[in-house]
Amino acid sequence: MSKAKRMSTMMETRKDAQKYLKKGEKKPKAKPVSRSFKAGLQFPVGRIHRHLREGKYANRVGAGAPVYMAAVLEYLTAELLELAGNAAIDNKKQRILPRHVQLAIKSDDELGKLLDGVTIHEGGVIPFIHEALRPKKKEGSEKN
Repeated sequence: MSKAKRMSTMMETRKDAQKYLKKGEKKPKAKPVSRSFKAGLQFPVGRIHRHLREGKYANRVGAGAPVYMAAVLEYLTAELLELAGNAAIDNKKQRILPRHVQLAIKSDDELGKLLDGVTIHEGGVIPFIHEALRPKKKEGSEKN
């Protein structure tokens, strides 16, 4: 298709679109798209941006910072929920309890290191018996 023909087709399309509009009426605006949708995230980028601005962490907050932070928070949440869900299934439960979250955090090395000083309400304790407190094996009781 030649350039002139393409231009005339474009002009006709614009005229056709303007035919259906009433006099003085503007074209309908495009539907607004959230930054979370653009980034492919579930966590709210706009809300995180607002909290970063209002929190006085810095004088200015870049446009990419809340997107990155939302992505990191979403990843950590998904990882924790997956491990807690596995812990719930191991305990034959349908619902994730604080105990399952606690077990998930303590069983994973990286999450355990990240959330070392965090206390989970109703999480319980991780069973551990120190080696010095365990009963010693007798030498004569071993069979060869």
